[in-house]
Amino acid sequence: MILVLLVCGLALIALVLLGLFVFGLRRRLIQRSGGTFDCSLRWDAPDPQEAPDTSGKGWGYGVARYNGDRIEWFRVFSYAPRPRRVLERSAIEVVDRRAPDGEEELALLSDAVVLGCLHRGVRLELAMSEDALTGFLAWLEAAPPGQRVNVA
Repeated sequence: MILVLLVCGLALIALVLLGLFVFGLRRRLIQRSGGTFDCSLRWDAPDPQEAPDTSGKGWGYGVARYNGDRIEWFRVFSYAPRPRRVLERSAIEVVDRRAPDGEEELALLSDAVVLGCLHRGVRLELAMSEDALTGFLAWLEAAPPGQRVNVA
């Protein structure tokens, strides 16, 4: 009986370690090509002029990766090999920038800046560090000639 419990316990520990290893391996593969940054995302966010939502709900912690004229956003706590969201540079419109407020400060990284955007008519918010924000805005403004860029 004790041997069965010991084997089950060791199998459970091995499974947990394997799961953590796969999380780490997935993040390494995402970051392999470079151009990645930590970025929280809130899809279909409320308009702050109408009803500001500082509850911290709806935020997903992730890693964003530049891929040509697109940003690919991957959830951190997922095993999915594909990005959860893909944002095209030509469809992103920056509408506001603000500091996290209320309970958002607990839901986001400590040095995060919240950037309000529209992507194909859907309001979303991206939260990233000041350095990542500088790179993101530079990437937006570096669109090829003839492409529309909307940075507020």
